[in-house]
Amino acid sequence: MPKFCRHGTAIESCPICRPSLESAQRAAAARAGRPTARQRASAAPRKRTPGRQSSGLVIRHERRAQDDGYRSALAPGLRSSADAERLADEIAQAMGRVAALASDPPGLYAEIAHEPDIEEASWLAFLVAYLCPLEASEDPFAAVRLVRTAWSDRELPRLEGARLGPRTAHDPARSEDTLIAYRRWAGRAGSQAAAFTADPGWTPAQRFERVFERLALPGLHRRARYDLLVTLGALGRYPLSAPSLLLSEDDTVSRAAKRVFGIGDRLTLERRARALAQAAQITIAALDLALDSWASETRISLGSDVCDEDAHTHTLAALGC
Repeated sequence: MPKFCRHGTAIESCPICRPSLESAQRAAAARAGRPTARQRASAAPRKRTPGRQSSGLVIRHERRAQDDGYRSALAPGLRSSADAERLADEIAQAMGRVAALASDPPGLYAEIAHEPDIEEASWLAFLVAYLCPLEASEDPFAAVRLVRTAWSDRELPRLEGARLGPRTAHDPARSEDTLIAYRRWAGRAGSQAAAFTADPGWTPAQRFERVFERLALPGLHRRARYDLLVTLGALGRYPLSAPSLLLSEDDTVSRAAKRVFGIGDRLTLERRARALAQAAQITIAALDLALDSWASETRISLGSDVCDEDAHTHTLAALGC
């Protein structure tokens, strides 16, 4: 026969009294030595599907040379002279790209540098950084050429099936979301030029850091934002100069920096990165690309195949190779 509580409802149905009843039942079961339903569920062995990893587990196989006794105060995470020499190779390549952007920009970078309309130049620079130049291609900018649109037309590029470079930020699942967000970002400032210039009183380093933060748009990851600002600064379109790596995400650059500098603390990573850049007489912007390329399966050239031999020599000397 059902029991009724003081609220005039069967105890098992009363939302106020039912929790107290269940608590009493669990306590009675525990005193009797009987496991509760929750205890039985937790004690039951969990089935595992052979050959499958947990959905939350990500396994990365890092490229790492064998420990040969190499040690460097500037790169305390490295244990192999081969790894140090490879880092010097990537730094020389990245420095060559930065120098080429300033003196003889290749492909679409030349258009960005010489386009008289700053709005069209800025838009093209965004598309190049967003899609990223292709690797192992006769024309690294072919994919951007196929889809590019004019800023003044307000037409978004059609990116279905577009070829993407290694540092691309485009996610087909987002469709046009990031492109729309970028246009709105510029619109709030009045123009792209106003958005990238921001406060005229800022130094190039201050401008780089603060615009980098403001560019944290949906789908636009750290590497694309960083490369966009590096490119615009190196091509002389805006006074921009990277003050640090600005490690804000767990991307390839961040993971490579942790390996090279032997620590996970972000502030210490930034300090050690600046120390290496200073000792090797390179820019911090070149170190960003070099770390990305060093940790990747193949070199990331971003449309430039120029090596800075002086940077290579200075880096080898700084690393004690």
